[in-house]
Amino acid sequence: MALRKKLWENLVEEFSKAYFMHSRSYSSRVDFKKLRPMILKRIQNRAKDYPVKGMVPVAREVLEKRKLLIQGVSTLMEVFPVLACKFCPEVYIGEKGHLIQTCYGYKRCGRKRVHEWIPGGLNDILVPVETFRLDNMFQDVIEHDQRFDFDRVPAVVELCRQAGANIDDENLHPGMLDLDGGIGHIDGGEPFSPSHLMYIAKEILDAWEKLRSGVQRLLLVYPSKVCKHCSEVHIGPSGHKARLCGVFKFESWHGKHFWKKAEVDDLVPPKIVWRPRPQDPPVLVNEGRDFYGHAPAVVDLCTKTGIIVPTKYSCMMKIQGLSAPVSR
Repeated sequence: MALRKKLWENLVEEFSKAYFMHSRSYSSRVDFKKLRPMILKRIQNRAKDYPVKGMVPVAREVLEKRKLLIQGVSTLMEVFPVLACKFCPEVYIGEKGHLIQTCYGYKRCGRKRVHEWIPGGLNDILVPVETFRLDNMFQDVIEHDQRFDFDRVPAVVELCRQAGANIDDENLHPGMLDLDGGIGHIDGGEPFSPSHLMYIAKEILDAWEKLRSGVQRLLLVYPSKVCKHCSEVHIGPSGHKARLCGVFKFESWHGKHFWKKAEVDDLVPPKIVWRPRPQDPPVLVNEGRDFYGHAPAVVDLCTKTGIIVPTKYSCMMKIQGLSAPVSR
């Protein structure tokens, strides 16, 4: 019995020595006041690496393509009607709106209602995404009571500004763009010819693709955040603390955002719309919604001129898909 007790004590002693030899001890007596200057100095040294010189031409091209995109879409909207739902963000490009029951904007009525269509605008095709304009990339986090001290600017413009591009008033306010001097201007107010409309549409598609690819390249270098529960975007290494999230407005979170890494669709939303095909009826009905195709609103607007879109949209548009069965 004594021998067994002696062996047990030796085993516990050896185990204790091995455990404390390979374990780390953390001291709770860390003076964070002394660490703060070191952390701030490290952040300042990191800020010296920005903007990256190799990404400045990319930012300039993104701003240029954004300007051409706004001018071109505004021109095509003068020829092809754009409709928007009065109660939800649904958009349709055509003379008459569809009858698909996807409206969820009625507050006092049931969901899945037929849309009530009104004339749409530029913001229905190119969805505006705004963010806070920072003084510098690595500034202090914006507190809730500081939310009115910073201007709200388009997120793409703020991303390009932090990347080293020069920003003017036309980039900050699309309404100040010279639309008459764009790619769709015709002297004397003459009607648009089919060939000219196709040229405008090709320029729009080229600007759309290069805008999205340029933003994707910039996001690889410059950190950006988006809220998990709403569309709030922040261009910077860390999100702000302004309590603007409507999802948790009445919860214990008090409107705080939950940030994650932003993607291209967060800064340049594609705005997916229903797209009628030649085999579909003139007015899309709810019974055939499983057969109809979709497309980004910019792409669908360009197809109205008769151009051929890139093949990567063919699956979404269901070009070779079956037509909806006719109900009797």
